[in-house]
Amino acid sequence: MIRRHVRTLAAIAAFGVLGMGLSACTTGEPRTCVPTVSSGASSSTVTASTGFGSAPQASFPTPLLADQVQTSTLIKGDGPVVQSGDYVVSDVTILNGATGAILDASQYNGTPTTAFQLDKVAIGGLADGLACQTAGSRVAVTIPASVAFPDGNGPAGLTDNTALVVVMDIAKSIVARAHGTINASQSGFPSVVRAVDGQPGITWNGSEAPTEFGVSTLISGDSDQTVAEGDSVLVQYTGVIWNEKEPFDSSWTKNGPTTLVASPDQVVPGFAKAIIGQKVGSQVVAVLPPSEGYGDKATQTIPAGSTLVFVIDILAIN
Repeated sequence: MIRRHVRTLAAIAAFGVLGMGLSACTTGEPRTCVPTVSSGASSSTVTASTGFGSAPQASFPTPLLADQVQTSTLIKGDGPVVQSGDYVVSDVTILNGATGAILDASQYNGTPTTAFQLDKVAIGGLADGLACQTAGSRVAVTIPASVAFPDGNGPAGLTDNTALVVVMDIAKSIVARAHGTINASQSGFPSVVRAVDGQPGITWNGSEAPTEFGVSTLISGDSDQTVAEGDSVLVQYTGVIWNEKEPFDSSWTKNGPTTLVASPDQVVPGFAKAIIGQKVGSQVVAVLPPSEGYGDKATQTIPAGSTLVFVIDILAIN
């Protein structure tokens, strides 16, 4: 409910092509990771003769059997480590381990377009196979069909112990929460608390709804990138109606980070104003009077004349 022209970022049910080229921000903090999946007799048989970012000419013996999730690094990258909750931008090819046939694939046109949040990918076992890999890597993940598709609705020809083969070029790994310097709360704004995963909660001081637009930077991002009007921006957000004190929309509880254009022609004006001029990695809380939100027009979830509050994590720009 933040866009004027809605294009939502869908959760990955199968891999989707989303047309995104994103620059990842740096956290300024070392990231360590302990993998739970290793290379084995199944994944180690997968080869791909082309370079990173090119459609892999994948080869493996068929039928390829697997009794557990395995992952092998075909090309080692030196980018950020992929961890739980991260937003991953990649090129990917998915193959039927029984026949070697390609089931789905990215375009491999120089701009990686398959994007998803690691914890929300719907292919069972894939998140475990990608965890602790590094951006810039090409990895081969082999997953028993019974694990990949526990509901039994996998591609034709895959038996329970036949492998689904995923060859992925990990272009970017983006921390899917704000990160930087935490600032003191400003008076006049609702207070914001954060769960361990970064999801914000809003608490109220009992004051009347403000009549003017306001924005407060809760976390100052540590990136050297700043959002300009017209930029395509990856964000997490929660929107709350002031009078009702309950979220009416949240990327955190839906499909994860979403991409929008920082322009009042594309999103509600106050949302655009809140993020323009902010550094990547920042978190802001913005209070939007009706004139900066939906005015005197009601939507399905927002009454006419509502004052809105948004907490926004700015994750990346193109």
